[in-house]
Amino acid sequence: MHALSHGTTSTPTTIAVPPALSLPVIEAAFPRQLHPYWPRLQQATRAWLLEKRLMPADKVAEYADGLCYTDLMAGYYTGAPDDVLQAIADYSAWFFVWDDRHDRDIVHGRPAAWLRLKDRLHRALDSPGDHLDHEDPVVAGLADSVERLYAFLSGGWNDRFARHFHEVIEAYDREFHNRTEGIVPTVEEYLELRRLTFAHWIWTDLLEPSAGSELPDGIRKHPAYRKAALLSQEFAAWYNDLCSLPKEIAGNEVHNLGISLIAHEGLTLEEAITEVRRRVEECISEFQDAERDALHFADTLDDGTVGGKETSAAVRACVGNMRNWFSSVYWFHHESGRYRVESWDDRSTPPYVDNETAGES
Repeated sequence: MHALSHGTTSTPTTIAVPPALSLPVIEAAFPRQLHPYWPRLQQATRAWLLEKRLMPADKVAEYADGLCYTDLMAGYYTGAPDDVLQAIADYSAWFFVWDDRHDRDIVHGRPAAWLRLKDRLHRALDSPGDHLDHEDPVVAGLADSVERLYAFLSGGWNDRFARHFHEVIEAYDREFHNRTEGIVPTVEEYLELRRLTFAHWIWTDLLEPSAGSELPDGIRKHPAYRKAALLSQEFAAWYNDLCSLPKEIAGNEVHNLGISLIAHEGLTLEEAITEVRRRVEECISEFQDAERDALHFADTLDDGTVGGKETSAAVRACVGNMRNWFSSVYWFHHESGRYRVESWDDRSTPPYVDNETAGES
């Protein structure tokens, strides 16, 4: 079907969404938002990718804007201060580059290079200031982006972010092992691992500097807040799986909800697509209920004091951005060149990666 994308250009464009991937409820009930800083964000992140040598200059010139990495973040953290959004967008762009490096290390059989990178990333996360000039651009890029993120809130938030990202790095290591050995995780194993490789709690942590407020544990872990946060992330991860399932089956991938359903539940490809789509749609429906509960919870925090009013407003801002994640992720998958495999010369090799030299520095 065709849908109007109120996206990242001054003139809305008509985007063709394949019927199997169209979600009318997103298009109707989750209007798209975009941070007003977006045009400058795109320019600055493009420059940052060049400065940090995370993509070759020719790749940045040809592909960076079309990959829509900044669009994804500008559609999510819509109320963030400009400098916070810039740091998040650069970190997100770094994350995609790192994901590609991980993939190339697997494809080209470079376990030693991956283990070396994994160790360096752990160290850079704990002491970013010591790794800003690291010889490996992926290490230096992480150090630069997280050092900026660490400047916005307290040391406690920094420690939490680091703890969550250490877990993501280790999850990428488990994915490396599974893909190298051809191990398809069970559905439950996959769902647990996916929450880490998709970095559910990282993107949720970043709601707080976007709202300008660090939330106490009692609020972040409150069932109403946590359920809405989890559902927004589950939608994104599973919708990504739905969009990429045929490509990943063709590429002998092992990490996709649909592939786990086929391998361990005996579903056909068509049945797996139907089941993943059912879960995606259920996520949307459950989020709408959880959103109401989370907003009610936010209302209860306003006890008439200045602090209560500010905390209530911060929670409402975070929940509002959880909602934004649905439309931002949805349109990203249909606008970004990252998913247009039918236009690639070699479906196994993304044209925006530096395939010959990745991981060799």
